[in-house]
Amino acid sequence: MTTDTVTDVFEEHRPVLLGVAYRMLGRVADAEDVVQDAWLRWSGGDRSEVREPRGYLVRVTTRLAIDRLRRIKALGETYVGPWLPEPYVTDFGDTAPDTAERAVLADSVSLAVLVVLESLSPLERAVFVLREAFGFPYADIAAVLDRGEPAVRQLAGRARKHVEERRPRYQVDPAQRRDLTERFLAAAAGGDLAGLMELLAPDVRLVGDSGGKSRAPLRVLESADHVGRFLVGVAGKGVPDLTVRFLELNAGPAVLVLSGGKPDSVVQLDVADGRVRAVYVIRNPDKLRALPTVP
Repeated sequence: MTTDTVTDVFEEHRPVLLGVAYRMLGRVADAEDVVQDAWLRWSGGDRSEVREPRGYLVRVTTRLAIDRLRRIKALGETYVGPWLPEPYVTDFGDTAPDTAERAVLADSVSLAVLVVLESLSPLERAVFVLREAFGFPYADIAAVLDRGEPAVRQLAGRARKHVEERRPRYQVDPAQRRDLTERFLAAAAGGDLAGLMELLAPDVRLVGDSGGKSRAPLRVLESADHVGRFLVGVAGKGVPDLTVRFLELNAGPAVLVLSGGKPDSVVQLDVADGRVRAVYVIRNPDKLRALPTVP
């Protein structure tokens, strides 16, 4: 291959590689580092035996992500308060050509599912991502992980059962979700407790992620009363030089709150049956740096 061809082939598959790495790690910066490492191995290695670049690059990326995930888990660092994945600006490009495929990819990158994936072992997570999100055959996954196919099927079954038992089952039209998000934002910003109570499900949960670096609840808030009153209290304190913008994060509508033009927080909702079932608030500044602040 010429230098241009080597680069072009890698760039063609970069969206898939970043998608695999992000779903494995839940951290955009770590995923980008893994993809960069994959590029170095691709550009500087012997490619003479590579017959299928996509499979080769996915194998390299997955193994690098597994190694990084194991290192992260081995550190055993204590996270202050609830943990949520780093928000990911959704852009599947040409990697999911039809609606059905896009729906599968979107489901696997939602905040709720990524929280569940965090509790899987690195190998279980890799199998789930490659099989459920990207549709790789078991034989190919076995080659990626250097495991026998029966062992991979066993890992897949265990991971699928774990995820299915814990992930929410909300099938909501994107336009309805956007509409409810806008109504929620208006009620919350206006300190309208009655309006919020009409939107919140009785068993709604609010998960705030600050990493101990900004103000947010250090435990999950539960019930419409607790969540509603908390949001009204926050609105009463105000945000200096507040602006907001809508964008698509993790395959769903989200609100980026800016203070003085800088990211202050991200708010995203899970909704079902016309009610808010979960409120995710990300305020850890380390997780907001990469977000676009202008349309």
